[in-house]
Amino acid sequence: MVEFAFSWRRGIAALALLVSPLLTLASPVNPPEQSSVYLEELTSPELRALIASGTTTALVPIGGTEQNGPHMVLGKHNVRVRILAGAIARQLGHAVVAPVIAYVPEGTIDPPAAHMRYAGTLSVSGQAFEAVLEGAARSLKQHGFRHVVFVGDHGGYQKLETRVAERLNRQWAGHSPCRAHALTAYYDAAQEPFSADLEKHGFSAAQIGTHAGLADTALALAVDPALVRPGAQASAMPDAAGVHGDPRPATAALGEPGVRQIVETSVKAIRAMTAADDRTPELNTPRR
Repeated sequence: MVEFAFSWRRGIAALALLVSPLLTLASPVNPPEQSSVYLEELTSPELRALIASGTTTALVPIGGTEQNGPHMVLGKHNVRVRILAGAIARQLGHAVVAPVIAYVPEGTIDPPAAHMRYAGTLSVSGQAFEAVLEGAARSLKQHGFRHVVFVGDHGGYQKLETRVAERLNRQWAGHSPCRAHALTAYYDAAQEPFSADLEKHGFSAAQIGTHAGLADTALALAVDPALVRPGAQASAMPDAAGVHGDPRPATAALGEPGVRQIVETSVKAIRAMTAADDRTPELNTPRR
């Protein structure tokens, strides 16, 4: 089993080893001069050169700052989506990853509802969230990207991602070759397929859970063990406050198939979406 480091930076390197068998099937990786797939780690001239040389896809990772039971850190979604988006970008080639959007709808603030009932959760309105997504996509379009892909690690805003992408594409139709996409396949891969894999190991649906349970915790451990507090995990009660499922049996080994499934499924979906865009004549001929 891959030995994961206890920091997100080392976690990125470890995850690259985990998905390396998939990389051999990928198209050529990013140009040698690209030192990082993360936009915020590049200089402006470096990014401009990459776009000019064919880096046409920008991933916009979306996390969330919310309670994750007594055993997982508040930034679980942010760390996980950043690392996984990096793995997806490397396998895709000619892609970069924008900074993580960490402020998302998590429930009403006053009176507190949903995750806002627990300390540390940060929430914004759906309107504010959509405005941030739209601004990020428009910025990337302005710089010359042809494909802007929203990658959301949280289930609560999947429909909002789709709505923003559809709205932008209606506005851009006939005016720009750029298209926006909501990569719902990323989130879907962590649901039924991963749950089915865990069921083969003898775990029940109640143990697998939907939030901070076995599945959620195993994925976090596979990406970066520092996201989980071992003592609190071992003593967590099934369906405790903020938990839906049983996190106690979760291990990195159980989460690794889910990580591979997410990366592989996402890459396939992005390639299909971008190929369809590139074959659409009206998207390739902006109106003058």
